[in-house]
This record gives sequence, C-alpha cells and structure tokens, in this order.
Amino acid sequence: MRPVGRREMLGKVGHAALTLLSLLLLWQEAAAIEVPLDPKIQQDLKQPPTIIKQSVKDYIVDPRDNTIIIECEAKGNPMPIFLWRRNGRLFNIGKDPRVTMRKRSGTLEVGFHNGGRPEDYEGEYQCFASNELGMALSNKILLRVSKAPLWPKEVLAPVQVVEGSPLVLTCNPPPGLPPPLIFWMDSNMTPIHQDRRVSMGLNGDLYFSNVLVQDGQKDYSCNARFNFTYTIQQKNPFNLKVQTTEPYNDTSYNASDPFGGRKIAETSPSFLTPEGSGSFKMVLRDEQLLLECIAAGLPTPSIKWFKRGGDLPAQKVKFQNFNKTLKILSVSEEDAGEYVCMADNRLGSIRHSINVQVKAAPYWLDKPTNLVLAPEENGRLVCRANGNPKPNIQWLMNGEPINKITETPTSTNREVLGDTILFRGVQIGSSAVYQCNASNQHGYLLANAFVSVLDMAPRMLGPKNQLIKVVMNNRTFLNCPFFGSPLPELRWFKNGQGSGLDGGQYRAYINGTLEIKRARKEDEGIYTCVANNMLGNAENQVQLEVKEPTRIIQAPTYQSVLRGSKATFHCKVVSDPSLPITVNWSKDGERLDLGWRLKKDEESLTIPSVSENDEGIYTCTVKSEIDQDSASARLTVSEDTFHNPSVFSTLPPDRPDPPIDLDLSDPLARSVRLTWIPGNDRRSPVTEFLVQFEENHWEPGRWRNLSSYPGDLNSVILQLAPNVNYQFRVIAINSVGWSQPSQPSPRYKTTAAPPDAIPRDLRGWGSNKDNMELTWEPLRDLEKNGPNLQYNVWWRRKDSGDDWTNVTTSETKYVVHHTETYVPYEIKIQARNDLGSGPESNIVIGYSGEDKPTDSPTELRVSKVGSTRANIHWKPVDLSSVQGEFKEYRLYYWRESSLVPGLVVSKEKKTTGFYTTVPEPSGILKDLVPYSKYKMFMVVANSRFESLPSNNVEFTTAEGVPDAPRFFRINRRSLDTLYLEWGKPLEPNGILIGYQLVYQRVNGSRLGPQQFETFRPNMTDFILRLPDRSARYKFSLSALTKVGMGEVYAEESPLFTNEENFTDATDVVNKTVAVEKEKQPPVNLKALIAGEMYHLRVYSQELNSVSKSVTFQTKAAHIDQVDIATQGWFIGLMCAIALIILILLIVCFIKRSRGGKYPSSGFLTGFTKYLVRDKKDLPLDPVDQKDQDGSFDYQNGSSVRDRNENENSSDEDNKPLQGSQTSLDGNVKESDDSLVDYGEGGDGQFNEDGSFIGQYTVKKDKDETEGNESSEATSPVNAIYSLA
Repeated sequence: MRPVGRREMLGKVGHAALTLLSLLLLWQEAAAIEVPLDPKIQQDLKQPPTIIKQSVKDYIVDPRDNTIIIECEAKGNPMPIFLWRRNGRLFNIGKDPRVTMRKRSGTLEVGFHNGGRPEDYEGEYQCFASNELGMALSNKILLRVSKAPLWPKEVLAPVQVVEGSPLVLTCNPPPGLPPPLIFWMDSNMTPIHQDRRVSMGLNGDLYFSNVLVQDGQKDYSCNARFNFTYTIQQKNPFNLKVQTTEPYNDTSYNASDPFGGRKIAETSPSFLTPEGSGSFKMVLRDEQLLLECIAAGLPTPSIKWFKRGGDLPAQKVKFQNFNKTLKILSVSEEDAGEYVCMADNRLGSIRHSINVQVKAAPYWLDKPTNLVLAPEENGRLVCRANGNPKPNIQWLMNGEPINKITETPTSTNREVLGDTILFRGVQIGSSAVYQCNASNQHGYLLANAFVSVLDMAPRMLGPKNQLIKVVMNNRTFLNCPFFGSPLPELRWFKNGQGSGLDGGQYRAYINGTLEIKRARKEDEGIYTCVANNMLGNAENQVQLEVKEPTRIIQAPTYQSVLRGSKATFHCKVVSDPSLPITVNWSKDGERLDLGWRLKKDEESLTIPSVSENDEGIYTCTVKSEIDQDSASARLTVSEDTFHNPSVFSTLPPDRPDPPIDLDLSDPLARSVRLTWIPGNDRRSPVTEFLVQFEENHWEPGRWRNLSSYPGDLNSVILQLAPNVNYQFRVIAINSVGWSQPSQPSPRYKTTAAPPDAIPRDLRGWGSNKDNMELTWEPLRDLEKNGPNLQYNVWWRRKDSGDDWTNVTTSETKYVVHHTETYVPYEIKIQARNDLGSGPESNIVIGYSGEDKPTDSPTELRVSKVGSTRANIHWKPVDLSSVQGEFKEYRLYYWRESSLVPGLVVSKEKKTTGFYTTVPEPSGILKDLVPYSKYKMFMVVANSRFESLPSNNVEFTTAEGVPDAPRFFRINRRSLDTLYLEWGKPLEPNGILIGYQLVYQRVNGSRLGPQQFETFRPNMTDFILRLPDRSARYKFSLSALTKVGMGEVYAEESPLFTNEENFTDATDVVNKTVAVEKEKQPPVNLKALIAGEMYHLRVYSQELNSVSKSVTFQTKAAHIDQVDIATQGWFIGLMCAIALIILILLIVCFIKRSRGGKYPSSGFLTGFTKYLVRDKKDLPLDPVDQKDQDGSFDYQNGSSVRDRNENENSSDEDNKPLQGSQTSLDGNVKESDDSLVDYGEGGDGQFNEDGSFIGQYTVKKDKDETEGNESSEATSPVNAIYSLA
C-alpha cells in the first residue's frame, strides 16, 4: 500500500463532505409509523426483539444466597429466543446442571442447593434475544460476589507520642466488595468522640491535630462494617502512651485550657493530608466530589475553603467533618477548577491547592428509538451522546459491527454517517435490530433500536356501526381508528353521498377523527370513514343522533327557615323526549337517602320539620345517558330565639363562618381532591370559595391563593405542582365579605418530576468585546418539580452549521469566552433536576460583545439655518464598521456665544440622535437659541461605544423675537398714578429696538379698548396716569426686535403702595362702606355673614391713603352645645345630692319620733348657713350657742357696713370663705355672721322640732337697692324643709 498524500486526503474529505451535503439537500424523510396497541394488530404484526428488563451493569451478589438471578426479559413477535455469553464466549446452559433459564424468558437462575460456590460464576455476562427479524443485546453485566475478608492478624505495639504533637492512626481495612464503612471505637464499644482536633479521614485513618494527655486513657480500634453481608470486622486496638514534661492533673482540665495550665509548645499549621502544596483530583460528571484537608498544629487549626477565579456554588457545596471535607453531590462541568483549603491558627496559616478535573462517562443527547417504515419509505436512526473525552460511536446490527457485515442487496439502502444511519427506499426483509454503543475510557452506553419494514392493508380498529348520541350545539368528535402500512389515507362521507367531509362545519384529523364544530339537527345521519392504501381499503360507519340538552329551568334557591318548619327545594327539568332521565338529590356531596321523612316528587324535594341536622348544601342532579345538569342551594336553620319571623328578618347579613372538616382524598401525582363542610352563611348565600395553600420548603408560613370555586361546591380537585409539601385552607365569601380562614388541612406532598417550565427571558449579550453572557430568569420555586435544579444551555454561531456547545449549571448566568466581536449566536435552554430534563426552549438569537466603531461620520455640514432650527447633512459609515448594534448617529452641539454684545452664555454640550440607514442621511436640529454662534460634531454609536468625532462645524442662527421681560412690577403712587418698572429679557434673541405696553380697563369678565405706549430700548421704568382712578386695568409688556414683538409679560389689578393683595384668596367679595366726616369711631359694620373671615382697611379721601389691613372673623350663627341635663355625670351628681338630703330628712324624722333633742342640729345649722353663704357669697360668721333645752340663739356678729367694706376690699377677695364647724361635743364654733341678717325680722328662731318660725328671705340693703340690679332669694334652708 502506498501512503496517501495530503492533497489526496483533502480531496477525499472534500468529496465526502460534498456527498453528505447533497444527501441532506435531497433528503425527504417520511414520518415513522406508530403501531397502535390494539391486541389484534399486535398479534398479527411481526416485530423484532426489544429488551425490556435486565440486571444492572455492576451486579454484586451475596454469597450466602442459595440462588443467583441474572435478569434478561425481551418482547417481540415471534417470541424471541435467548442465548448468553460469558466472558465473551457462548455460555452453554444445558451443560451446567446448576443453571436454568425461565420459560418464555432469558432470565438465568443459578442454584447452589446441592453444592457449588458462587465465586465460580463470577464474570461478564451478556444476553442476546433474537427472532427472525433481528437480534437485541443487553448490557454487559459484570457479576461479582460480595467479599468481607478478615483483618490480617497483627500485633500492634503501643504508640508513643509527645503531648501536643500530631498523630495518625492508620486503619488499612481489608479490601471488600463493596468497600466497607469505617468507624472507630474503644474496647468498651464506645464510639470515639470526634471534633475539630480529632477526626476520621476519608481513607478511614484517625487524625489527631494535636495529642492531649487524656488521649492515652483509652484505646482505639478501627472497625469495618460490610453492609452487603451484614458483618463487622475489628482491627486490634491501638494503645497510646503520651509523653509529657510536666505531671498532669485531671482536676485541672477544662475545655478552654485542655493542658491544665502546663506550658506546651505551640506549633504553626501543617497538613496531615493531603501532602505538599498541591494535588490533583478527577471526578466524573453527576458523581460526588469529596475534597479533604486535615491539618496539624497547636492550637488546633481551623479550615477554610476557596475557589480560585470564582465563588463556591453555595447551593451545591456542603462542608462536613468540622469543615475539613468539601462535598458536592452532583458534579457538573462548571465545578472544575482549583480549590484551595487554608488552615490557620494564631501562629500562622498554610494553603493547599487541589486541581479538580471533571470528566464524564457517556450520557445521551439523542437516544435512538424504534423505527417502523413502509416499503420504499425513508428514515433514519440517530445516536448522539456526549462525554469527556468525547465518546466513540459504534453501530452494530443484530449484535455484529455494521462495518464487518457482508454486503447484501438491502444494505445498499443504508448509509452510516457518524452518529446517524440513513435508510432510503427500504424493502421488505430489511428489518433488523441496530445497536448504538457510545464509549470512552470512563464507561459506555448501549441502546437497541429496531427498524421494522411493514406492509399491511388498512384495518379498522374501532367497533363496527357505532351509534353516537350527542347534545345539540356541542362540539362533537366521531372517531374512526385505523392502521395500515403504508399509512392509509382516510376520508369521511355522509349518508353515502358527496365528496369527502373536510372544511366549514367539519374538520378531519389524520388520526381518523372527524370534528363537527357545532352539532345541529341537520347533522344527523350515517357517516362513513374509508381508509385505503396500495394494499387495499377498509371502511366503517357511525350513526349520529343529535338530542336536545337536559337543563334545569327552575333551580333550587337558598332557604333560611325556622326550626320545626317545612323547607321545599324546586328542581324543574326539560330534556329530549327520546332520552329517559333520572333526578337525584344529594346533601353536602353525598347521595340523599330519602327514607320515610323526606318527600320527593318530579319537580321538588320537601323536608318537613327541619332541624339543625338538615342544614347543608342540597344539590339536584338530572342525568340522561349523554349529559347531565345540576344546581345547588343551601338550607340554613335559624335558632329558637328567632321564632318571630319579623324579628329574624330584621337581622342584617354578616360574613359567613369558616368551612370546617377539611379532608384530602384521591391523591395523584399532580392533584388531590379537597372536601370541606361549609359553615353558616349568616343570612347571605356563599357565592365563592377561595382555596389557599402553604408549603413548608421555600416560604413556610406564607399563604397564597391557589384557585376559587363557585359557592355551591364543597369538593374540588386541586391541580398541584410536583415535589411540594402542601397544606390547604378555605375561605368562604358572600356579599358581606370574607370569612375567617378554615383550619389547615393535613399536609400532602406531591411526588417529584422533571421540570415542566422553560426558563424565561433567555438573552445573550456581550459585556466585553470577546465574550457573550447568557442570562435567563430562573424557574420559580413551584416550577422546580424536584431536587437539584440545573440548567442545560446550548449555543452555536448562527448559520455556521456547527454542532451545539452546551454546559450544565445551577446559576442563572454563564459567560462564553473567546468570541468574535458582535456575531449572532443561536441559544436555547432547558431545565433539569434529579428526575430528568424538561422541554427545550425556542431558539433565541444573542450577540457577543461590542467594540468601538472603527469609522466616523464625515462631511458634516448645515443648510437652511433659521433662528431656532437648522438642517444637518453628513456622509454615513459602513454599518459593519460599527462593531455592534447600530443605535444612532449622535450629534453633539453647544452654544459658543451670543451675537448680542456683552451677553454671557452657557457652553453646555447637548446631544440629539438620528437613526437612519439611507445613503444620504440628513436631519433637523431644533430648539436653537436665535442670534447665536453654534459648534457641533457627530459620532456613530452602538450600545456601548461611540466612534471618534467627525469634523467640527460652526454656524450662526438668525435673529428672532425676544423673551419676556425678566420682571414687571406695578406700584401705585396715588389714586390716578402708577409706577411701572421692568427688567430686560434674559434672552433678547437679537438687538432690542424698544418695548411696547398695552393696557385696558377690566370690568369683571369684560375688557375695555386697548391703549398703547412705546418705550426706547434703554428705558426700564415709566409713570402712567390712569384715566379712571377707581377702575382696574390689565397690563401687557413685551420687548421688540426688528423681527417682531416677543413674549408678553402680563399683570393685573394695580394696588396702593401700602395695600396688601388678597386676590389669591378664593371667593373674595369687595364691599365699601361710606362714613360721614363728622362720624367718629367706633363704626358698626352691619349685614356681615356669620362665621366668615374679613379683611378690613380704611381709605381716607382727604389724605388719599389706605390704612393697613386688619383681619377678623365673625362668630358662627349657631354653636352646638351639649345639653348638660342629658349627661351621665350630671344625673349621677344630682342623684347623690338628693340621696344625701333624703338621709338627713330620715335622721330628722327618726329623732323627732323619739322625742329627743337634736344633737346633730348644729351640723344641720352649719349646713344651712353654708348654703346661705354660698348663695350670697358673703363671709358669714355666726356665733351659735346652744341652750340646755336644745334651742339655738343666733346673734348678729357684724353690721351691714362691715360687710360692704369687706366686699370692696381686694384683700378680702382672696381670703377663703369661713363657715361654722361642729365640735365633737356638739358646740358650734364662733362665726362672724348670723342668719338674722338675712331675715325680715330681727330674730330667727327654731321651734322645738327644729323647724323655722317664719320664713327667711334675703335682706335687701339700701345700698344694693340703689345699684344697677336688685335680687331676692329664698333661703335654701327653707327649701330643704319644705321638701320635708
């Protein structure tokens, strides 16, 4: 053989690529035939074998089992036959008496009841299932027997270690299958306590960061537990002898000072494992990553973990073994990188780097599936897998490598193109089972997919001559299932006439179903479906009858009745006469047992003598054989306190009571039935039930709305999300409002499932010129459907034909590096969890990063420059030079100066954008300031950058009209003179040539004729004499240039110089009151409005001036006062006074009836005098002397003149009133006043019974009578005794 030259090889590769391209362009693939599961079809249809059950690849068995079972189940028609290979050679089952194969199965059973060793049957097994159409293969099953070897006998010498030093006790467990679980105990079978100082490593060794004396007080034994055989092996124990320089006292130990105050040399950290400053770790995708760092040192070092170039994925990383172990459960490609562990104590720190590489055993991207084709059809099998390194794809046919199979006439219709096999014009007899083997150094995948070439005349799969009854105006489907190969064409006919039914009222589906969009009476008849292909035809008939719907025309209504009375629910029905109907009643969702008490007729249900047990929701359900209708109403029974209907009817409706007794039933993967008992509706029917839910994983304690249902339902099926631990509550709603929530239901957790949702808002954009950031909105908590949510993201350059590149991440962003500048990419995304993958998104177009534009606009110029706008022209750039998304041509312009001499302007830059792609672009620059000099330049901009500027351009705007004067003030110097003052405009917009004043008289809403005044440009004030001093005027002032009059500054209502302006107030009414010259103040203002605010000022005609304003408010016309007689405190006070008086009277009557003297009369007298003094407000000082017979003598203690002098004395006004007080022996202290002064006579006497002789009246002094007023009062003592 001669070596192939490079040019020849390139020619062959180019020829192959051209051939493949031609095939893809000419390829027209038929849809694969789906074989129905109809038993008749399956029985007659020949199919190649399919493996449906097999043992795991790594199969470990227990040596104690009497039987080893190696599974292999397959289906096919004819029934497959099975054979096995062991270690690559045919396994002759018939020659081994211990091995049998199950009937109609390939499962092997190896028995050891009569001796034999399981170890003799270890090896690699593979099952082959074949029939006349092909052969299917199982995976290679590696059978191994579990081993639990004994620990080798060894004598362990005592381990001597210096206190404070590190120590490693090695375990070296015997190699078991599967590996054993390691743990450490002492000789007392007590587990060794582990902490930051003492812990077990991943290899089973026991590590001491530093040794304490008390560590030598026990021994240490390594134990290996073999879970498969349920055995434990124990290693001989280690004995520690801890050497110390100072004696150790147990009583001196404490956790904060484990060395008991003894001086132990401290050491900086050093790693016990791993060794050195760096190490390497390889882990397979989706497996568990365990990184370990254990350090020695005193004090005990602490361990921290980092990842170079990024953060540790918080959602995936877990720290174990007191932070010494980093664990990631399901590793993905993004977890690769350099991990750093740092050990530090107060003496220093040390680091170790672990370079983690993530490889991957093959995993499916597109697993091949069975393919059923008709003769002469095209098809393909696709086998796509990924891994690291990329797996090798090998195709086999019936268990033999496809490239080693001898060529046959049928093989010319097959072509292998890498991971795809193309079939063109297949023929009968080319059926086979194909195997795809994807393998790399880390594992393999094996998948079987058969290609079955089938020819079959059309067959009808449904029942013959079926009668279908439907409800009028309903959407109706007539089914006609069929099968054939090639796939038959099916057509519908009505009553055996006309062409096929499709279009308008009818729609025919490819699966044989005919849809009638709205069934009517005229649609009744016999429908025939006919299926035909090249091998024949078949037909079936369906008779359609259209019936009137069953409806409730009088539904039951809400009933609220008294206990013991009768309740009646009506339910009137209309239906098709040809359909029999049944009417059933239910209460609270359960069928109602009528019994002897309830009465039912055709149109009603009667409940006599209702009680509380009859409360609930009653539902009338009417059914025919094709439809049904139902209606519900609630019955409420009132309490006995409402026997009076008029009273009950006056009770207002209220919010309903919450539902009770929530129950869950009919649990499914994504739904559950919730049932509840409605509460009392409180005289207003419940119109709606709101179901809320709470889950205890993402937002525990937060209740969210799930769905709402009509008020006549109390049992509903809730649609739920997977992998959520739900509990529910229900709220009833009526016209008044919402009830309180019900008590929560029991919890219900749905099973996990792959994600259903697609991540939203997928975008691709560049943050740098050589990258593209892929971002998306993460799935919501209730969309995750299972644990360990991740995202598969694919991208490839648009229109390049490249394979997709993908990554799996748990974040919501991924950065693609080393991209070209601003190129489009196709992007798609898919969510996945531990249960599987969700649907893929649609393809989204993203772009890599942008860079600065390389070209700039040129030949920038202006035309048609006016006073406030100008036309802009420029030469555009090539859009490919923008190096990003073209945003706009951005014009920067600024006002360089004003042409008005001496005017200073702001040079702030402004921008405006122009989006245009025409060959000769132009735009209009607006809002310029007239009579100014401008400069400008232009750039082209993408989303992030601007180009270099274009050429600078200067231009000048034309003169315009000026702005309004800066200010305009009007002051009144006199009644007929105004002083006008104004400021020059801020922007004159040209050369000022003067000012123009326009003023006119204002009378309400009417304006008088305009009058004009013109001023020179250097004038800024003017004195104007008014024609009418009492009128108001409107003034308008504007500046002038040669272009015209500028913006107007308007003012109204001239004011006096010392007058305040109240025109800002609302609803102001001016009133003038004329006052005669001779009239002196004060002046009464009449006809004012009560409760209004007034501003008052006085105008003097003589002085021609106005006074300052005075503000006042009139009193309200009526002030609401509280009637004291209706106040509770006043009534209570009056009752208390009356009670005291009544008690005094009772005491008096009791003493009088006994005939005794009155020892309490002094108190009564003092009380009487106090009342008189309070009435007159005079300092009364009577001297009371008690005779032996119990009578009293009142002496005059002061004259009228003395009292008058006391009244006029200011000092006496501040003295407290003096009253008489009764001593303990019944005597009365002296007083300066006497009741004699208040009587008409000179003496005042009591009878023996204590009553007055005569009646007191208030004494009228001569001086008082001559005053402004005179008063007369009755003594309160007389009033008291008159009551008696």
